[in-house]
Amino acid sequence: MSREPRGPNEKLGTVLALAGISNAGLARRVNDLGAQRGLTLRYDKTSVARWVSKGMVPQGAAPHLIAAAIGSKLGRPVPLHEIGLADADPAPEVGLAFPRDIGQAVRSATELYRLDLAGRRGGVGIWQSLAGSFSVSAYATPASRWLISPADSSVAREPKDAEDGATTASAAGGAADAIQPLRVGHSDVTKLREAAEDARRWDSKYGGGDWRSSMVPECLRVDAAPLLLGSYSDEVGRSLFGATAELTRLAGWMAFDTGQQEAAQRYYIQALRLARAAADVPLGGYVLASMSLQATYRGFADEGVDLAQAALERNRGLATARTMSFFRLVEARAQAKSGDGPACGAALKSAEGWLERSRAGDADPSWLDFYSHERFAADAAECYRDLRLPRQVRRFTEQALARPTEEFVRSHGLRLVVSAVAELESGNLDAACAAGARAVEVANRISSARTTEYVRDLMRRLEAYRDEPRVAELREQARPLLVAQA
Repeated sequence: MSREPRGPNEKLGTVLALAGISNAGLARRVNDLGAQRGLTLRYDKTSVARWVSKGMVPQGAAPHLIAAAIGSKLGRPVPLHEIGLADADPAPEVGLAFPRDIGQAVRSATELYRLDLAGRRGGVGIWQSLAGSFSVSAYATPASRWLISPADSSVAREPKDAEDGATTASAAGGAADAIQPLRVGHSDVTKLREAAEDARRWDSKYGGGDWRSSMVPECLRVDAAPLLLGSYSDEVGRSLFGATAELTRLAGWMAFDTGQQEAAQRYYIQALRLARAAADVPLGGYVLASMSLQATYRGFADEGVDLAQAALERNRGLATARTMSFFRLVEARAQAKSGDGPACGAALKSAEGWLERSRAGDADPSWLDFYSHERFAADAAECYRDLRLPRQVRRFTEQALARPTEEFVRSHGLRLVVSAVAELESGNLDAACAAGARAVEVANRISSARTTEYVRDLMRRLEAYRDEPRVAELREQARPLLVAQA
């Protein structure tokens, strides 16, 4: 449905011409973006013509999907006012701000938590409609501000501040008792850290779309938001911001794993701001590394290198050897995707050196417990896959698969796909299909759009051998998975 016509929307017509998008092309992009958010849309070129020539405004999430579609083509966020749809249903640019003021930072984070749940309960939340699309340029200001000053001078929140925030907590949909100022203690923070530990385990084992993993956004709204809006000393506040930053980064990672790139970006930005409030430089580096992986995955490898190097630069002399190893490994992933073999090799050598220097007694952060020699080998294999060096891929994949565990099921599935690609590029079709079959079996046990996309990429590579019985059998095995995630 659309609202009554208002006259030609010249702004939309002008931006479409600038982006080089036809009416049919825009309709197709909007329908596809809607499908990614669980919406069934059937716009066509006639619909777009009405939006432009008659100024009709589509209802619901459509205006924000239009902005996202055009923004994706232009490579930058497109606000609704630029395309003449500013009076559409509001979906604020929530979560993209990186405020200098700590009070504003709290409001920015809690607003994100509120609107996310609104989407899950059937309202218009950021999971279904966004005022813009993923734009790697949105990471520029957060990264630069974090590099300039990775810690706030004080985060203490006095009772009066908490009283001022009580109304905000109630409006944000916080817990019922959030309307009374809360005095936050270390026991409250411990509960958040335990929730983060549980969520990490479930995410690794069952994927970001598993229902237990997806409870993280609700935990942020119900548990973390009222605490952020309470009162606390500087010491407790630092710890609170650190625990909430971990949970927020996890929410971003799970959104990334399920294909919700725009939501992931907003969570990451808020997680970095919270890590700055916590004065936790290694955690901030971990958030930047997550941003880097997302940017690289989305095709912005150069920006991925910058984000990984930002994580490294601030952590020299602060982070443990294993932490520095992981940051260098993330840089290697971006360097490989950009096609810079020598830079990738140097980063991998450095990452391996740092990892060799790490010791069991080091004070490694708990959020790094997934990182091992097998994980290093797995990411090295993906680097060499991107550099099209199948012999190296096979060597590192063998190391990565040497000790499969039930704890990191998703990672095991991804490694199997990488192994299948390496076997295929080495001319070993039987081995490729065998590894592919094992990967499909793993993918069917978890909820991970990223894993499914890896499988889909493998099937595209096997298309040239579609008439081979082994490939046909694998295609049938993968069909239910790929159809379900289409």
